[in-house]
Amino acid sequence: MKTSKISLFLCAMAIACSSITASAQFKAPAPSPGQTIKQAFGLGDVTIDYSRPLVKNRIIFGDLVPYGKIWRTGANGTTKLTFTEDVKLEGHDVKAGTYGLYTIPGDAAWDIMLTKDLSIAGNVANYNTDDEVVRFKVKTRALSNKVESFTIGMDAVTATTAKLQLMWDRTMVSIKLSTDIDGKMMKNIESALKADTRPYFQSANYYYDNDKDLEQALVWVNKAIEQNPAFYVVHLKAKIQLKMNDKRGAIETAKWSMKLAKEAQNDDYVRMNQKLIASAKA
Repeated sequence: MKTSKISLFLCAMAIACSSITASAQFKAPAPSPGQTIKQAFGLGDVTIDYSRPLVKNRIIFGDLVPYGKIWRTGANGTTKLTFTEDVKLEGHDVKAGTYGLYTIPGDAAWDIMLTKDLSIAGNVANYNTDDEVVRFKVKTRALSNKVESFTIGMDAVTATTAKLQLMWDRTMVSIKLSTDIDGKMMKNIESALKADTRPYFQSANYYYDNDKDLEQALVWVNKAIEQNPAFYVVHLKAKIQLKMNDKRGAIETAKWSMKLAKEAQNDDYVRMNQKLIASAKA
């Protein structure tokens, strides 16, 4: 009798454990899937961690997401922005770190807020302005094409500027993102040029892209050509010469680069040199 009771007990325990294990292993797709994107920016990275609710034939802004009230700017947990370097959002300084992104949508403009409190999630009643690191307004823009899944992304990314875009349904908000890397780059270049392997090409390219001393850029690109007379290095010299308004020199250098590109069977640089020559002759 005792043996029978023990057997029944063990059987019940086995069923219970099996049920718990099955529950722990069960996985279903989230209704608002999460997404993490990472974008190299300046000398660091920007990481965006958020969830993506869908429109599902609903009226979004002004209804599902009321105007004039704090929104978690996504779904599920707190939408997080991580900057590994100091940046500016719409001209406002933001130190490197991880912040929660919250907004107050409006018909014509949104309030954009970054907070140090990452625990709020959808409990916006707990939002405390004392934890804000920045708040500013940006105008909305109507989209011609509907965006079904809420989307945060970065567009028009250059060495020092980008646009952080929030898009859902037929509304978009674009936030100007910028970083000042010039001082760091100048120090990096100065330090690197003292080393045995000197980054002449990279230094010349930075000076060209950022409209700095083109005479110095020309000196460096000539040294880069001495190191590595490749078609793309020679093409940079042609671009620098053209920017300096030395059209004759730019044409001759571009012809040299085009010859090297043809030997390397690189059609892209052949076309780029042809365009540069045409531009210099115009």
